[in-house]
Amino acid sequence: MRPKYRALLFNFLGFALLFIVIRLILGYYMPINRIFLAVASAIAANILAPKFGAIQTDEGEKVLMKWVFMKGTREI
Repeated sequence: MRPKYRALLFNFLGFALLFIVIRLILGYYMPINRIFLAVASAIAANILAPKFGAIQTDEGEKVLMKWVFMKGTREI
């Protein structure tokens, strides 16, 4: 699998996992409208999810990760 597609897949999985967890937790504790619940979960998941990207180096393409809870970037 090309690093570009792997980064896209990791971005989707990170967002989807956090979205589902946040939506379930907020839905359990806050009885609000389903639309607002989904929007709030999407915003929170977008902020908290790790960001992946593929960059071109001399050795080839590499997948890097940047996250709110980590300083700097890490190679995957």
